[in-house]
Amino acid sequence: MAGSTRKGALHRLTTREVFTATDGDHTDGGGLMLRVRLDRKGAKGHDIAGQVSWVFRFSAPTGERREMGLGVCERHNLQASGASLAAARLAAAKARAMLAEMPPRDPIAERACARAAALEAIRVGAAERAQTDATLARIARQYHARVIEPVKSAKHGAQWISSLERLLPRAIWQAPIASITAPVLLDAMIDLYRRVPETASRIRQRLDVIFADAQFHGVCLTNPAAAIKPKLREAGGRHALESHRALPYAQAPAFVTALRAQPGIAAQALEFGLLTAARTGEIIGATWSEIDTDAAVWTVPAARMKGGEEHRVHLSARALAILERMREIGGGFVFPNPRDLQKSQSNMGMLALIKRMKYQDRTTAHGVCRATFSTWANELGIARPDVIEACLAHREGDRIRAAYNRAKFGAERRALLDAWSAFVTGMGSSNVVPIRSVA
Repeated sequence: MAGSTRKGALHRLTTREVFTATDGDHTDGGGLMLRVRLDRKGAKGHDIAGQVSWVFRFSAPTGERREMGLGVCERHNLQASGASLAAARLAAAKARAMLAEMPPRDPIAERACARAAALEAIRVGAAERAQTDATLARIARQYHARVIEPVKSAKHGAQWISSLERLLPRAIWQAPIASITAPVLLDAMIDLYRRVPETASRIRQRLDVIFADAQFHGVCLTNPAAAIKPKLREAGGRHALESHRALPYAQAPAFVTALRAQPGIAAQALEFGLLTAARTGEIIGATWSEIDTDAAVWTVPAARMKGGEEHRVHLSARALAILERMREIGGGFVFPNPRDLQKSQSNMGMLALIKRMKYQDRTTAHGVCRATFSTWANELGIARPDVIEACLAHREGDRIRAAYNRAKFGAERRALLDAWSAFVTGMGSSNVVPIRSVA
């Protein structure tokens, strides 16, 4: 059988013979040889370093004669020579055992497979460590530094990442991004929507782009933030929760009356937002350069709009009166921070105001400014749905249609917001005559 030897043919070399062996091949039997190549001069007189190593010769299962190196023979003394001989005999015995199996195995091929498996184990281990290190927190901060900070204002950039750091559960924020599943994220987001619905909506959108970017770069396989979007509605999250926190439109006039009795800039900002059906971020970020009091128009630039498109808002007489009062205060922002007029109002100011008015269980700033307006206009048929959506700056999927609508609905949007102002200020009634265009 290939690689087999007759009894007594093994272990021919002694320790001293290994220690004193001269140039040449010295057999130990069973295919094991000590190969000695002493230092000598090459053809051009160059020194050639000597080498003493163990070699195993055998017939492969294919019948091919092969040699397998078993390593360097250490023989700087008798003890080292004996240890090297014993190790070489053990390695040769293992190789003979492979050749004796049915079917026989090639020891060189087996060693190559073992090395490849070891390298693969190292690669897999490194990949697993990289995945473990790729926490949601780390990937989110990298995305923030690469994508958000270069294009957003310092304030918006800081709010973008801090909302995630403050409000996401630590078990999710510090987890490897590839390990976060949609059901786990859904539970956390439902809790956020119940506590801070406006901020929760922003957080889900931010997680969506983070996961999508990580998925694109192969850091994770799925985007759970996108997967939970429809599930939030089913589970009573997102729109359902936000609608629950929106003030019924019949209560809006009483709310505005109570709001006008509140002191401070936050009260002015919230009423202005209610009159314009604007988002919180659009309100607190408004600057005087966006306001044209002569034309009674507030133009919110595309960079500050959720849909990325410029939005023109009609200003009713009451909205203009608020602006006149705020201009007397001064500052770069329309609704500045009372502690520093060069900074904008914080959205927490509106939340604190609603809590102070004891409306925190009945509405949010987003709810009373936008959802209440939308419900009023739609349920009473005050204007066509397209006009209402245009006032809310909901992005139109068809860009040509969107441009057409912006041009066509100008007068209707103005009339709609005037009617809304009249209603909430007590100058109108719940039975408003519809202003829908007959054209």
